[in-house]
This record gives sequence, structure tokens and C-alpha cells, in this order.
Amino acid sequence: MAAITPRKNKSGEIISYTIRVYRGYDSSGNRLKPYTMTYKPEPGMTAKQVEKELNRQAVQFEEKCMRGGVADPTIRLSDFCEKYLEIAKGTLSPTTYAFYQEQIRSLIVPALGHFKLKDITAAHVQQYIQQLSEMPKSTRAGEKESGETISPSTIRRYLTVLQSIFKQAVKLGLIPETPAKTEKLTIPKVKQPKIEIFSKQEAAQMLACLETEDIQFQTLIQLAIFMGARRGELVALKFSDVDFEQSKITIERAAVKLKGQKTVIKPPKDYEVRTVTVNQSCLELIKLLRVEKAREAARLGTQWINGGWLFTTWNGEIMNPQTPTKQFSKFLERHGLRHRKFHSLRHTSATLLLYAGVNIKQVQGRLGHGDIETTNKYLHVLEEADVEAAKALDIMLLQKPAEKEKNIS
Repeated sequence: MAAITPRKNKSGEIISYTIRVYRGYDSSGNRLKPYTMTYKPEPGMTAKQVEKELNRQAVQFEEKCMRGGVADPTIRLSDFCEKYLEIAKGTLSPTTYAFYQEQIRSLIVPALGHFKLKDITAAHVQQYIQQLSEMPKSTRAGEKESGETISPSTIRRYLTVLQSIFKQAVKLGLIPETPAKTEKLTIPKVKQPKIEIFSKQEAAQMLACLETEDIQFQTLIQLAIFMGARRGELVALKFSDVDFEQSKITIERAAVKLKGQKTVIKPPKDYEVRTVTVNQSCLELIKLLRVEKAREAARLGTQWINGGWLFTTWNGEIMNPQTPTKQFSKFLERHGLRHRKFHSLRHTSATLLLYAGVNIKQVQGRLGHGDIETTNKYLHVLEEADVEAAKALDIMLLQKPAEKEKNIS
């Protein structure tokens, strides 16, 4: 039951009431700060009217708190961030949640945590953006790079966390609107990164080089090219996901590995469970891989952990989802192939499908994009290729020999 405390002025007259809803204790046994709100009666109300309205406000406030509304209008941003993370944990992927948690701890709370949520304005957020723009760039080892600051794309990524927090506060009725609306702010412009892909010729050369590699790695790379699946989705594939008769593979989970923690399984990005048709070559490799896993299971006996995974460690445990990146980099170096990230195989798959005339909606479905805008970015690659093709035809058919040499050089 909510606790109600009257507040009096110097003359002893009741001017308002404080309504408190207690939250219990945290895991350390410390009492949590209660949710509070203030009710001020309208002038001219009778004592009976005040009592009735006060009880109504208290009941509504308590119900809202029990639903996770955190309806205290005086709550500080630092306190609300705790509640936000509780809510967000059920909707964000483990990697995204860890990133949000770190940004809140290291950046948002130190910069804005002391402000009451209702008092934060667009000017405060703009000042936060300015602080971000002055942050020195760090290496992967955490060392500061002298003279360089973080990129506009990193600033936007960090700002997204704060925007998400304010959106949640609006949903809960704590603030009428977010002070972090993009249209209210001046944000550094981001240059659209160029999508890295392997050309058709490079992809064919890569497949030829794969023939000297072990079956597991061959299968992994072929599926990455022909399915366009994400790294975590590939690692989380099971033999039971493969329909050999229909030549289809269902993607219904993804593997995630956080630093210092075990690999965990989550739904695919955007919760886009999908079934993808694959070619016969991929299916034959999967059959060979299944035979190899059965042979290893028989050899290792009780040491083998049978999870039904396609891609495993030596004893049948699911592969670390970061392993494909390392293996792929070494493979490219070993065969003298141009270096590209593992994720470029996904870009390559999408681009080659569009080159072949596949409908962009079909490509969206195969890749599991939540919206068509994400898939549309590949159209820029096709436009660039079209320009290059026009130049090549011009040089080949119309230009004189001397001009050709000049353009080629």
C-alpha cells in the first residue's frame, strides 16, 4: 500500500501530499529508494474531495509503479538508468545490452546522471554530444591515440543509447517528450562507409582455394557465401535445421560470445526466423561434415559433447562465434587473397544476388533484414558497378589506342 505524508507550510496548513511506494531491498540488502510523487489539491476543494482524490492518485501511482512505470517525476537520470536496463535486458541482444550498460556507466551517468529526468533539455544533450566529439580515439587495447578523436559514426552510436533511454521515459509517462530528438540536435555528419565485397571472380577464386581446406571450414565459407547469413547465425546452425529433401536450411538462432563469458544462444537479429534455399554443393558438404562429426564422436566416446552443431570445437561443443573471423583472415593470407572482413561474405552474397537479377524483396528475406532500407544500401554498389561498366565499354569500344593507354594508366 502506498504511504501518504502531508506537507505543511509555516502556518501549519497542509499544502500538498507526498505519496511513496516502497521498492524493497537490492541484492546487497540495502533498501532501495522509494518511488515518490507529489499531489497538490486544487484550490476550493473540500476535505472530503481532497481525501477522495488523494486516495485515487495513490492507487493509480502504486499500480503504475507495480507495472514498472517508475512514475516519480523527480527521479534522477542515474536512477532511471537502472530501471531502463532492467526493462531493456529482455529486448536487447546480450552484446547490445553489454554495450549499453558500459555506455551508461562510463559516459551517460558521469555527464548527465545528476540531473532530474524532467529537467534535462536539448541543450544538455547537445553539450553531451560536444563532450563526445572531444573524446580521444582508443585502440583495441584501450590505449588513447594522440591527436585523434572518436569518429562521427561512433558519436551517433553512443548517442543512440541516450536516445533509447529517453524514449523509454516517454513511454512510461515520466516526460512528455524526449530532449534527444535528432531534429533538435546538431550531430556530426557521418560519411556512408563503403560496403566491402568480393567480386564474382574473387568469390570463384576463393571457392577454388577452399578445396584444400578441411571440411568444416569449407562448409562454413560456402554457406556464408550462398546463404548470406550472419556469423553468429552460421555458428548456431544444427544438422536438424537442414532439410536435405527440400534443399533448405532454417535459421532460427544465433550464437553470441561476450568477453569472459560462455557462448550463449539467442534469436536471430530482428527476430527474423527464416528458411533459405541452398545449392547442392552446400548440402553435399554438410553430409560430409555430418559423417566427420560422427567419426569424431565415435573416436572420443564420452569426451564428445553431442549438441548437434554443424560447427564445433574438437569435442563437439559449439564453436566460438569469433573463431570464423580469425580462421577466415588466416585463410585469405595463406592463399594470397585480398583481405576482407568475414562479414563481407554476407555483403558479397547480397550483391551477387542483385547482380543476377533477384528481386530486392527476396534478397531482404534471405538476409533477414528487418526493413527494406537496410537492403537498399546494396543498390549503391550496383550503381557504382554500372558506372564502372560504362567506362570500361567506352574505353573498349570508342577510345583511340593512345587514349586507352592514358586512361588505363
